[in-house]
Amino acid sequence: MLVSLVIPVYNEIPTLAELLRRCIAVDFPKELVLVDDCSRDGSRELLQQLAEQGVGLLGGTPKNRNDIRVLFQEQNQGKGAALRRGFAEATGDIILVQDADLEYDPRDIPRVIQPILDGEADVVFGSRFTGTPRRVLYFWHTVINNLLTTLSNMTSGLNLTDMETCYKAFRAEVLRSVEVEEDRFGFEPEITAKVARGNWRIYEVPISYHGRTYEEGKKIGWKDGVRALYAIGKYALKR
Repeated sequence: MLVSLVIPVYNEIPTLAELLRRCIAVDFPKELVLVDDCSRDGSRELLQQLAEQGVGLLGGTPKNRNDIRVLFQEQNQGKGAALRRGFAEATGDIILVQDADLEYDPRDIPRVIQPILDGEADVVFGSRFTGTPRRVLYFWHTVINNLLTTLSNMTSGLNLTDMETCYKAFRAEVLRSVEVEEDRFGFEPEITAKVARGNWRIYEVPISYHGRTYEEGKKIGWKDGVRALYAIGKYALKR
């Protein structure tokens, strides 16, 4: 099966090339759908070169099929909007969200998509909290993540351990059945509520996590937590 990695990009020049090298080095047929959200740090220019020259620009050791598609947003709209466009453009049988930083390791992707390949799952969440190595960082981030996951579970009826994870993989049919409305980080609780409501088979697998500090470029903040709370309530009421 072809796997589409939908990668939203916003000012990730310190990590973008290395992240892409790691993606193309993983041995499965893949399509990288990169959506630049009006970066101003050189990411946009790198992606333009990549679109023109292909994966050879990155160096490294590509394995298996590696198609590249680069999309440019006309104005900054946020992660959810970038994903919405990437999902619409993706052609793979399986579609997975990949951040452009180095917090999530592409070597975990085969583990994430395996339940779909086995015919057991329609959606798979990669959990950072089920026993694999992860960088120890912010206490309050963990508290808030657990709170948001618990509230999401209460309204969706699921028993996830990590609703806010980046690594979410979907059979393409799942995303074709869902309209993504959130433009920013409200995407996570929105998509969780909607796949739960669709009665799709949802699995969770352990993944590693290499979190970064704000000094290293982390972007999510308290306003995103407030929006996530709003989204949990909004999409619970839409049930």
